Amino acid sequence: MARSREKPPPSAAVSEPESSGASVRHAHGVDPQIKESNLKRLRRIEGQVRGLHKMVEEDRYCPDILMQVASVQEALKGVSRELVRNHLSHCARRALKGSDTEAQSAIDELVAVWSKHAG
Repeated sequence: MARSREKPPPSAAVSEPESSGASVRHAHGVDPQIKESNLKRLRRIEGQVRGLHKMVEEDRYCPDILMQVASVQEALKGVSRELVRNHLSHCARRALKGSDTEAQSAIDELVAVWSKHAG
């Protein structure tokens, strides 16, 4: 998956230098309950993906594998939904309260993310 090289809006995220020299963005605020819930979901999804791998290795019946793929996709949608909730509650809200330039950058970022996500 390609990474966007565009600069983030100034107030949408906190940037820190990474050991590679690249800048890593961090959320302004993360709801601890959402974070823990997402981590649990992701651990469950990891297990589901390992199960999918095993099903493919064992030449299991294609519709059975496809049902499990659909299950993983739905679980990822759940994680995504909670990430959107957190982003809107913290990062986007803060940017929208900033200057007109910051607010417009936040809106542009949200539209770009939704366009890719809904795609």
